[in-house]
Amino acid sequence: MTPIKVLLADDQALLRSAFRVLVDSEPDMRVVGEAADGAEAVALARSTLADVVLMDIRMPGTDGLAATRMISADPDLAGVRIVMLTTFEVDEYVVQSLRAGASGFLGKGAEPDELLNAIRVAAAGEALLSPAATKGLIASFLAQPGSAGEGPEGAAYSERLAALTGREREVLVQVAGGHSNDQIADRLVVSPLTVKTHVNRAMAKLGARDRAQLVVIAYESGLVRPRVE
Repeated sequence: MTPIKVLLADDQALLRSAFRVLVDSEPDMRVVGEAADGAEAVALARSTLADVVLMDIRMPGTDGLAATRMISADPDLAGVRIVMLTTFEVDEYVVQSLRAGASGFLGKGAEPDELLNAIRVAAAGEALLSPAATKGLIASFLAQPGSAGEGPEGAAYSERLAALTGREREVLVQVAGGHSNDQIADRLVVSPLTVKTHVNRAMAKLGARDRAQLVVIAYESGLVRPRVE
């Protein structure tokens, strides 16, 4: 099995060192580079073709958000998944990161097993929300002016939704609810393989990099509305 190639991007050398020891201790993953700022992270993502980038949101110079946008906009890096690292999980930059192309986020205080699981989940193309983040967190941030189909991005996504079949729309709603393929299969009384096929087709039609982007699109387009608690 080919190890998951991991790129570490954080301005704190001590933290990068700790992450490297942790990641390299796993037989199914290895660190392929370290970056102290966003610009270096983008350059290393291109030279190493990392599978997953652990990206600090706040770094001097080019920050993690800008670096995420650059990586996501590069067709040659379409296979790179980005997990944002943040000190404060309820952060205005979190949803901006997801919109920019990140697969999810994780608090820097996460347990080692959580971090390793995050890398594996992101590498598999799944949406990642840390245990401390509720399902409504993304919805609460997306419930802003310009979201839920009101802004230009929402309108563009709404047009693309017209290309989805009825079943693909149903599956997209379930994905936006944070449900796994197995859970969706149970809810819709179909096989997990059928769900996976619908998810992949929806991603292709909507131009989504992964499930996290599907969640954002579902809210941005207005297909799913944030719940007011």
